[in-house]
Amino acid sequence: MHLDFSPEDLAFQREVRAFIAENYPETLRGKQDEGDELTKEDFLSWHRVLARKGWVAPAWPVEYGGTGWTATQKYIWSEETASADCIRLMPFGLSMVGPVIYTFGTPEQKARFLPGILSGGDWWCQGYSEPGSGSDLASLRTKAVLEGDEYVVNGQKTWTTMAQHADWGFFLVRTNPDAKQQEGISFLLIDMKSPGITVRPIITLGGEHEVNEVWLEDVRVPVNQRIFEENKGWTCAKFLLAHERTGIAGVAASKRGIEKVKTIARAEMDGDKPLIANPFFRRKIAELEMDLTALEYTELRSLAGESAGKGPGPESSLLKIKGSEIQQRLTELSLEAVGHYGAPYFRGFGEGDNEHPIGPDYAHRAAPTYFNTRKTTIYGGSNEIQRNIIAKMVLGL
Repeated sequence: MHLDFSPEDLAFQREVRAFIAENYPETLRGKQDEGDELTKEDFLSWHRVLARKGWVAPAWPVEYGGTGWTATQKYIWSEETASADCIRLMPFGLSMVGPVIYTFGTPEQKARFLPGILSGGDWWCQGYSEPGSGSDLASLRTKAVLEGDEYVVNGQKTWTTMAQHADWGFFLVRTNPDAKQQEGISFLLIDMKSPGITVRPIITLGGEHEVNEVWLEDVRVPVNQRIFEENKGWTCAKFLLAHERTGIAGVAASKRGIEKVKTIARAEMDGDKPLIANPFFRRKIAELEMDLTALEYTELRSLAGESAGKGPGPESSLLKIKGSEIQQRLTELSLEAVGHYGAPYFRGFGEGDNEHPIGPDYAHRAAPTYFNTRKTTIYGGSNEIQRNIIAKMVLGL
């Protein structure tokens, strides 16, 4: 694997930097600097810019709207967007259900759903987890009963990210209660405006309305919105989770996060010296950087494999485990660095408020981010489950 950038790669890097500088929405820069909660329109504003450029789905095959970039170009793109503090595009359409549809869907399903995912016209959410069926996803109980050319769906999903904004959702449902757990599940695309769907907010420790519970009561779903065969949805689910776990690694964002921690540590004082001069704190940063470098090389090998036609497999669990743990350690260092300024945290202030966060600007988001990041070792399949996958599928134990 060659890591030196070619002249073509360097030219691409300059093109990406110039494009971001000229086209990234200024309204997002202001909101991110203030730590304000981003709206659906905020996310879509950057999505639409990239869609017009043809850069919104770098990982997709060219025939479905992908960029055709090399592994190195994808790496450059992730590095440059992280360095510029660009918001992360919502992954549910682009990185999760999109690949499922173009891999397992019919030509009609591809024509119907892929354009809306690329354009941002359709916002998606994921209906996997249920109360009592999180890490043990195959034990899900939401059921779908076939009546004519429609499924009637009843059940409950939880931790459904951004469902309050969603136009569509992809759901795992049980279509054969008598089969073995994994063999009786189907993969349905459900219009979130369908009668019988209720979305209820769950407010997180950080104060955000990010996740929800979703209730489905006699929701009617046409059979032509089932992806792949009936009772074979687990095949789609495993494929999707491999893509999700690869994306959770977040190497480029964590590299940018380390630089921010260093900036804070240079500004915060430890006695009569900057915190960055404290040998114990410096050691924590150094250990984190070493682990992140190792993870980065693992991700690069994965990207190289994808470029050679190999899709993400069980090794994506390695990326998920280390990436999520590094993200948690990073937010712990940020909270440690801001010290007592992290205690009185707020979820942002509305227009016209005359209140202001206590302490420097970089401090008031440290605690909410820390609390929110506790979830990273749980979602996408808990890290305990990922270790079981590695033991079985990678090590052969």
